[in-house]
Amino acid sequence: MTDGRIAVVGASAAGLAAVEALRRGGWTGALTLIGDEPHLPYDRPPLSKQLLSGDWQADRLGLRTADQLDALDLDLRLGTRATALDAGTRTVTLADGERLACDGVIVATGVRARTLPGVAGTAGIHTLRTLDDALGLQTWLSGAERRLVVAGNGVLGCEAAAVARELGHEVTLVGRDPLPMRRLVGDGTGTLLATEHERHGVRMLTGVLDGVETADGHVTGVRLTDGSTLPADTVLVAIGSEPAVDWLRADAALDTTDGLRCDEFCAAAPGIYAAGDVARWYHPGHGRHLRIEHRMNATEQAMTAARNLLAELGVTEDERRPFTPVPYFWSDQYGMKLQAYGVLAGADRAETVLLDAGERRVAALYGRDGLATGVLAAGLPPRQIRGLRAVIATPGPWDEAHARLLAAVGGE
Repeated sequence: MTDGRIAVVGASAAGLAAVEALRRGGWTGALTLIGDEPHLPYDRPPLSKQLLSGDWQADRLGLRTADQLDALDLDLRLGTRATALDAGTRTVTLADGERLACDGVIVATGVRARTLPGVAGTAGIHTLRTLDDALGLQTWLSGAERRLVVAGNGVLGCEAAAVARELGHEVTLVGRDPLPMRRLVGDGTGTLLATEHERHGVRMLTGVLDGVETADGHVTGVRLTDGSTLPADTVLVAIGSEPAVDWLRADAALDTTDGLRCDEFCAAAPGIYAAGDVARWYHPGHGRHLRIEHRMNATEQAMTAARNLLAELGVTEDERRPFTPVPYFWSDQYGMKLQAYGVLAGADRAETVLLDAGERRVAALYGRDGLATGVLAAGLPPRQIRGLRAVIATPGPWDEAHARLLAAVGGE
């Protein structure tokens, strides 16, 4: 069967990878790609780095040209929002009321940035998730010196704070945790990051935003829950994200708790698959459901979801295969590149096994329930970093992984 319709909801990196894999896999029927932004698919990681700094222009972020997308023979619906999915009939409803009857659906709607209540329309308040978000913040940071408060000291907040400080702005980084990215990377690497931010002049505070002060519709400061106020003429709200699953919640057959719940094949229901930041799928190697907000995972998972959907529909003779990746992510701050393999989030044990603050070198191991699940490094040669992947390719006993990590990085 190749003469029906498959809809991919989300014109993101995952959505693009899905439609390309569907065409490569032999789907010749209608192929609809739906995206709520007006832009052709673009890359998101540079938004908080190269685009925000002004090193790249927006046209450099495009993942494919219009001609390359035309070659896929897509029914391309940009600036279009999906409002519902009936999993039983595989019907996607669009904001204008149109209903698309499909043979299969791949959900790749990603996440949405959390924001503060009551700040809509206030000049100087920004989130950083979309291209338009990044261009808006870049405009504010490309002129005279600003007093920027970054609310949230996770990956996004830290990257944006680093860029803004390098552009010469006064930056205060406010987070729930006393160390940047602590919940993800632990105390050892968090301390290294804190030293870097402080060395570059970033003021770091532990606290939670409670609201904003305004004058004539423009932000003038932020209030913290401890009663203090920080002056600011620009605020970046980087307090996390939420899976974009609101449009799926009307169908009780779909579990939308922390993303769209899927099995090991990335299937949420017969003919319904998910990929990227929105997907919470069962990883057999880790023995639990994971939701990974990393760029490479989005592409790899989309290709797996597409192949498995085609196998289910009988387009190919392949059997469905579980999605069992070794997740990878990176973060660039002040010329220091953090790279990690495996799963760091949710670790109940983290140990820094090599740390040279002067050289900004660090290697750390992360684990859960007695097993090593993730490894992180910065400042190491590419050969050593590539070798770290094998340390946690499959979660294994902590002591064994610890010894392998020491051997890989030349530690004591």
